[in-house]
Amino acid sequence: MRVSVACFLSLLLLLASLALAQGQTGVTAQALGQANLRAEDNINSALMGEISAGTAYPVLGRSEFYPWLLLGWPGSSRPIGWVYETLVAVSGNLGLVPVSRLILDGAPATATATASAQPSPSAMPDGNSSLNSTLTPSPVHFGVSGEVIGEVNIRYGPGIDYPRVGVAGAGQVFAITGYHTQFPWARIYFESAPNQQAWIARDLLRIRGDLFSSPAISQTRLNLPPLSPTPPAIRSGGEQVPLSTGFRILADHLWNLVLESGFDPQTSRVGALFVLDLGSGEAFSFGDDIAFSGTSINKIAILAALYTQLESPPSISLATDIANTMICSENVATNRLLSRLGGGNTYYGAEAVSEFYETLGWSRSFITAPFTTIGTPEPPPGPINLPETSADQVKANPDLSNQLTVSEAGALLGGLYRCAYREDGPLIESFGNRLEPRECRQILHVMSNNTVDALLKAGAPAGTRVAHKHGWIADTHGNAALFFTPGGDYVIAMMLYQPEWLNFQESLPLIAEVSRRVYNYFNPGAPQPEIRDGYIPEAGSCNYNGDPLVADIMQPVWSD
Repeated sequence: MRVSVACFLSLLLLLASLALAQGQTGVTAQALGQANLRAEDNINSALMGEISAGTAYPVLGRSEFYPWLLLGWPGSSRPIGWVYETLVAVSGNLGLVPVSRLILDGAPATATATASAQPSPSAMPDGNSSLNSTLTPSPVHFGVSGEVIGEVNIRYGPGIDYPRVGVAGAGQVFAITGYHTQFPWARIYFESAPNQQAWIARDLLRIRGDLFSSPAISQTRLNLPPLSPTPPAIRSGGEQVPLSTGFRILADHLWNLVLESGFDPQTSRVGALFVLDLGSGEAFSFGDDIAFSGTSINKIAILAALYTQLESPPSISLATDIANTMICSENVATNRLLSRLGGGNTYYGAEAVSEFYETLGWSRSFITAPFTTIGTPEPPPGPINLPETSADQVKANPDLSNQLTVSEAGALLGGLYRCAYREDGPLIESFGNRLEPRECRQILHVMSNNTVDALLKAGAPAGTRVAHKHGWIADTHGNAALFFTPGGDYVIAMMLYQPEWLNFQESLPLIAEVSRRVYNYFNPGAPQPEIRDGYIPEAGSCNYNGDPLVADIMQPVWSD
């Protein structure tokens, strides 16, 4: 019987498709030493077990976006977990391996877990039992350890160019599992690392025992698996929107940029970031559990709370105070707003702002006292009770009377946007007709006239409408901004902290670069090639008495 070439090729394609469907691609992988298996294609997913060198596992699938491989039991197509590609030696053509998005049903590992990560050996195909039976392997002991001298970075490889996987403080002791033959670095057992191995420079360790009795390592290239962003966090009372692939990748890039710049929540220098897509509702945040000094950024909440009390448009004096508060950050004007909120008492006004946050369901941001001004401070009417908060009160040394988190600062701007232009959202839901859309539009109009052109605004092209509030003190710099761009509207809130003194030469470029990358994500067809120099007006040169903006604020109807 004669078979046509077309039929023969069709038969080959059919057989190949069947092989792929059954995981029989002929591609296998062996561990280079030891490697963890995960439930998903990221290092933050549940730990399924560990494989060791000497056994070839069939590769059933590969991640579409990351260098992770899905392995199966030898001799079968039963999946056992995801492994990072550089931790295994691959035999065969990975191009034959189909893309997979499989998520295995596995419980997260714990430091004390001893339960089996797979069926008992007798239940395994071919009686294979080479996968370790514990979820967390014990560290290898060579009788050598290292005590950390001061605060040090723990890195994925033997050099400062490798990504940081953790931080250690003075006095911490780690088991040493090897030393590098070419670089003065020691390998340690570090449970949080992808393969539970990490590196510290030897001169930062007080070594106990004979270092050179531990294994010698000469490998010079190590690749770190991509980190996953934290789950989205919008404290706006609505459901969280799952992150799209592109937004998730943006989150990874931005947070890695913050970490590489030295603002790591595991160190004494702390950074936090929140980004919200006002079109899709997607949002991600990092460092959301850290309380920062509210600086002048909390003046957004003061103004929003004030508008919930106004029964008519602001008078000329009140409108002037609003402009001087939101643009000049003048504390005297701010305290007059607080006094208006508190029926003549600034402390009651501060309490009203905290109640404003509580009405929205947000408990990590608050104000309990007026802003500092020259002269004798107003005494409190009684004992000041600090609100209960679940935010970290230590890392960023926050002001006891004025605090915020990036998610709540960002979500407030998102709520103002929805109030102004969609007439819905958390502010409308919480305050009803006490806050009108035209009032929300006026608030954003005032903030769009902010003359500070640095920080987040310097990451977008000149002329971009940005409604934002800046704020800084000696150790904390921040900015919360709402961007109106051709490719979409979005919110960024970012805070940076360094003990005692934070240099603007470090904070301004980083904040602007984060903003630039977000702008380019929303506007890929007309990207911003570099951050702008921007400018900050000289202190004392700002005064809106008699300015046309005051007349805008006094309007009973406002459409912007």
